[in-house]
Amino acid sequence: MSELIEVLTKDGSYSLRSAFFKENFHSLLGALEETKSKFIATSNLQRFKGKSINVLDICFGLGYNSASLLDELIKQKSYLNLYALEIDKKPLEYSLRNKSFFKLWDPKVRTIFESLYRKNYFEDKFFKCSVLWGDAREEINIIPSSIKFDLIYLDGFSPQKCPQVWTIEFLSKVTEKLNSHGYLITYSSSAAVRKTLRNLGLEIFTIKPSFKNRTFWSQGTVAISKLDKNKLKPNFNFEKLSLMEEEHLLTKASIPYRDQDLNSSKDDIIKRRLDEQFLSNLLSTKKWREKWRMTKLSVKS
Repeated sequence: MSELIEVLTKDGSYSLRSAFFKENFHSLLGALEETKSKFIATSNLQRFKGKSINVLDICFGLGYNSASLLDELIKQKSYLNLYALEIDKKPLEYSLRNKSFFKLWDPKVRTIFESLYRKNYFEDKFFKCSVLWGDAREEINIIPSSIKFDLIYLDGFSPQKCPQVWTIEFLSKVTEKLNSHGYLITYSSSAAVRKTLRNLGLEIFTIKPSFKNRTFWSQGTVAISKLDKNKLKPNFNFEKLSLMEEEHLLTKASIPYRDQDLNSSKDDIIKRRLDEQFLSNLLSTKKWREKWRMTKLSVKS
């Protein structure tokens, strides 16, 4: 655990910082707040009240997204088939040791997490949960191709820090697993990620900043199949991209991360993209920022 540093966020919930990735697992404004506003509120879980739902949680981490999901589904008596992908068991170890973490949820969440840690799965009459440990690029192939997901949470470290889970090749595999009315939800507002998802045939929406986070222009991205007839229903958590965001997708920042054989290193993926950006005639991200009076820190490209 030496490379993981405990962080207390502003809403009182705990998170971790990775010394290896030099990045926090969650926003310092609040780990719990981030999970609830970006992932859970955006999921429209009421759609599944009393029904069965398939969910894929990519980069499970400490388990905030899955824990909050489980907590909500316990309340509304829904059935869940959950697959989680995670390369490192240490964050889950931390969660299981942190007493305050499980005070946030129904006691059943701890039971499920302990089973996931010991046996990699949990099953009862309501929930069937599995965690696949290893490189997500490989482990995703273990999920039966017949399973299509209603929700996919993509919550890895940022594209510049961990590009392996944001490449066009990996996201292609991910989107193939989304069903026709499913939502893919991520905190990332990266132009490369958004443009890739759009090029893969999904309709892109921006997660509206909450009142508490009004200094941000977006809290993330929701991608929905264009076959989904429900997408036109009003949603108070996400909306179509603004003109500023659409123009972001016309800049060099929108050039995708590539990993043709799904086994490249971080450095190779980053270098490949930098080379492609250097040769590109697209508008520079700097000029886009200047036009919209953005600071460099406002955007994750």
